[in-house]
Amino acid sequence: MNDIQDGSSPGAALGGPAACVSKVELRVSCKALLDRDTLNKSDPCVILMVQAQGQWTEFDRTEVIKSNLHPVFAKVFTLDYYFEEVQKLRFEVYDIHGTHTIGTRDDDFLGGVECTLGQIVAQKKMMKPLFLKYGKYAGKSTITVHAEEISGNNGYVELFFCAKKLDDKDLFSKSDPFLEIYRINDDETEQLVHRTEVIKNNLNPVWEPFKVSLISLCSCDEDRKLKCLVWDYDSRGKHDFIGEFFATFREMQKIGSGSKVTWDCVNPKYKLRKRNYKNSGVVILRELKLHRVYSFLDYIMGGCQIHFTVAIDFTASNGDPRNSCSLHYINPYQPNEYLKALIAVGEICQDYDSDKRFSALGFGARIPPNYEVSHDFAINFNPDDDECVEIQGVVEAYQNCLPKIQLYGPTNVSPIISRIAKLSAGEAAVKDASRYHILLILTDGVVTDMADTREAIVRASYQPLSIIIVGVGNADFTDMQILDGDDGVLRSPKGEPVLRDIVQFVPFRDFKTASPAALAKCVLAEVPKQVVEFYSHKAICPMPPILSCDSPASLPNTPTE
Repeated sequence: MNDIQDGSSPGAALGGPAACVSKVELRVSCKALLDRDTLNKSDPCVILMVQAQGQWTEFDRTEVIKSNLHPVFAKVFTLDYYFEEVQKLRFEVYDIHGTHTIGTRDDDFLGGVECTLGQIVAQKKMMKPLFLKYGKYAGKSTITVHAEEISGNNGYVELFFCAKKLDDKDLFSKSDPFLEIYRINDDETEQLVHRTEVIKNNLNPVWEPFKVSLISLCSCDEDRKLKCLVWDYDSRGKHDFIGEFFATFREMQKIGSGSKVTWDCVNPKYKLRKRNYKNSGVVILRELKLHRVYSFLDYIMGGCQIHFTVAIDFTASNGDPRNSCSLHYINPYQPNEYLKALIAVGEICQDYDSDKRFSALGFGARIPPNYEVSHDFAINFNPDDDECVEIQGVVEAYQNCLPKIQLYGPTNVSPIISRIAKLSAGEAAVKDASRYHILLILTDGVVTDMADTREAIVRASYQPLSIIIVGVGNADFTDMQILDGDDGVLRSPKGEPVLRDIVQFVPFRDFKTASPAALAKCVLAEVPKQVVEFYSHKAICPMPPILSCDSPASLPNTPTE
């Protein structure tokens, strides 16, 4: 027993789980595989390849299933998931012969497919056709990949314990009881989960409620055994044992409206010695509050779409686009900084939007037909539909609009922020987690309308929206740091704070020598947390996943290993 201070509240012995990357499980099945064997059917195996630094390497492989063209593999692939990275995967299906090694002959290859982990989790269940070499279809062969998150954090629980008629262990006063809860691990070791405060001189103690994560309490296993001990506190550390009982989290959840869950607090020695011994008191769970903690992937796998909007700075300080020194100069051999930032961020976001249509806006230019200055215009010049098809469509609209506009000024971004916030506010009224917005603002200088921009960001912080600002060029962006709440809380000119930190600002020059992936990783790393913060504040749960009713038809699986 560890000594605890008189009258103290030791609290939970274990905090919540350390923040870690989400992990995703992938399960694989195939249908209508090519039959490469003369006498029997193919003996398929799926190899998962991952790309790192441009190189494909084997991550893991499934078992071999004998003589089956519709295999459902038991092997589960477990991968770390990062929203802010493009995680390229390749699934290759082979017909394995007796040696269980991958052959070099073409007829061993049954087909393959490339995708990203983001595409799989966004769809939750992804089915794709398999391809042979040179882009040829592998007959009618398909592969289906199911994704499931295993973050290990399934929320936390608040427990309210009391006891009645505990044994009196003190000669001149009553016992000073406290309660300990231990989790019994798979190897039968015991891990202290929580120790209550000491209640002085009381045989009917009511302990303070306490919160504990489900991973700490029971490793998210409702039937895991919990050992609970009641002690009479001793200031010298020689606490007197009153009794014990065993419980599970499933038992605890039997608590209902007005009813309580009780356990006999038993001293095993007394039970052996005393004939009519019943207990040394009872411990009562008076109340249980379960708080489910949802993750970013809970929302994504529930069908939440991420709508991507880009807003591009067309002010005169960028320079004449026809001049090679201009930040908007279109070099046929190398994309400019605006395009590099747009493509790096957009390529990741597009995996999470099923229709692959993205709004593309501009500000700070004189636009046709009247060449009046606009701080919020569609770069495809269609005010009724500002969306472009895929990131390539945005790139083409950007390149096409440059010759048609006059770069002007000033650098006002509040109109576009207010517009996207208003758009997302209309969807928030639906009260479900169906769509979240990311606004990427690309600008070459400090915004001119700083006061209005701060006001617009404070208003936007109440909506399902995250804002990424990338500073292009060599301007002094010091004043832009105020918009990024990392150094303090952003406030409106009237002093109202943002509800949540939704802005990430980075100068592109910090990533000039790095890969575009490094920029995307930096600016998108906070988005999962911002998504969860918004829906948690609104108490909006993820939508239930849409489950397909068709299960892969398969012959009985008979793995060889």
